[in-house]
Amino acid sequence: MSRPVYLVDGARTPFLKARTGPGPFTPVDLAVQCGRPLLARQPFGAEAIDLVILGCVNVIPDEMNPARIAALRLGLGETQVAFTVQINCGSGMQSIDTACRYVRDGSHEMILAGGAEALSHAPLVFRKAAVDWYAGLGRTGGPVDIARHMSAVRPDFLKPIIGLERGLTDPITDLNMGQTAEILAHHFDITRGAADAYAVESHHRLARAQDADVLSDEVMPAFDRDCTVFEADDGVRRDSSSEKLAGLTPVFEPPYGKVTPGNSSQITDGASWVLVASETAVERHGLSPLARIADAEWSALDPSIMGLGPVLSSTAILQRQKLAREDIGLWEINEAFAAQVLACLAAWKDEAFCRDVLGLEAAFGEIARDRLNVDGGAVSLGHPVGTSGNRIVLHLANAMRRKGATRGIATECIGGGQGGAMLLEAA
Repeated sequence: MSRPVYLVDGARTPFLKARTGPGPFTPVDLAVQCGRPLLARQPFGAEAIDLVILGCVNVIPDEMNPARIAALRLGLGETQVAFTVQINCGSGMQSIDTACRYVRDGSHEMILAGGAEALSHAPLVFRKAAVDWYAGLGRTGGPVDIARHMSAVRPDFLKPIIGLERGLTDPITDLNMGQTAEILAHHFDITRGAADAYAVESHHRLARAQDADVLSDEVMPAFDRDCTVFEADDGVRRDSSSEKLAGLTPVFEPPYGKVTPGNSSQITDGASWVLVASETAVERHGLSPLARIADAEWSALDPSIMGLGPVLSSTAILQRQKLAREDIGLWEINEAFAAQVLACLAAWKDEAFCRDVLGLEAAFGEIARDRLNVDGGAVSLGHPVGTSGNRIVLHLANAMRRKGATRGIATECIGGGQGGAMLLEAA
């Protein structure tokens, strides 16, 4: 069986920049904050939800299987099946794709699919030498043995490592994600000035979107336990300029690198949900879909150039659907790094790359900037890893409706050397 699948609605929290410590919300807190208003505005009850799927990468110890905990806190009932998916930066999109496959094959009618991440809650971990020492302490037999073991304590045992730092380093290549962006900048001759200019435009586009109130149906206010209200993405720098960004030091390959904190995605907390439904469910509940989910693709490549994942996965969809670049009205490419997005655009314009890697007869061509990330992206609003893939699909659907686009593609690079893409069509 193969049935049409629709994205009928969605909501997300504001994306909150990680600052000096753990933020006010855990991943499940965030999922609940935007899940409640989303479900409250639907014409159906909890019984209509057949399954809950949530993408989350940095699961905290108190929230194992956050999908299930979120489902219970959202009042979906004790019998609600819920599971968590993880494919790094693509986790939030993977939840939608998994939901889409269940609905398409006829086994489910309505699925709540999302992503949640609180990077500010990433744990501190002990160094391996310290872990080995603690393990040895448990094997000591008496006072003398304990005293001998205690004498082996080193000062650096008390200096933990930020878990996120290790999580963003690929264990196969021993490169962190910023270094992979530097490799792409070198390969495609992306200048520091071009990366900074792209970052500035991302901030300005998000600022314009906030001022024009085009995100109000998408972004739900979040309320912490101290009654503080968080209404908007708080990482946007309205006064950003190339001159200001030029003063920042390259963080991954100093002093001559192209990637800086100013032209990289922000470390952020946030959650997003979408409702994925069959045509039967749409008709039964009188829903007005935002878009039809037409196709999805996952690709893999050398982890050291993981940032090119969107080029592979998006091109594969277009080839399968027999579509050309001009057929796509809007694009959302997750802005892991400005240089990485620019490298993807450059790869599509490179005839040799398109021929040798993508199997095309000619260069794919240039994606017009007025069709790409029209309301900013992760450089300006942040990249909560397990959430971003969900956010870009939801935002693409809303932007397509607002601008009257017939088709759109949302795509992201994925740490570890993968890429994901999803094709939406106007409903």
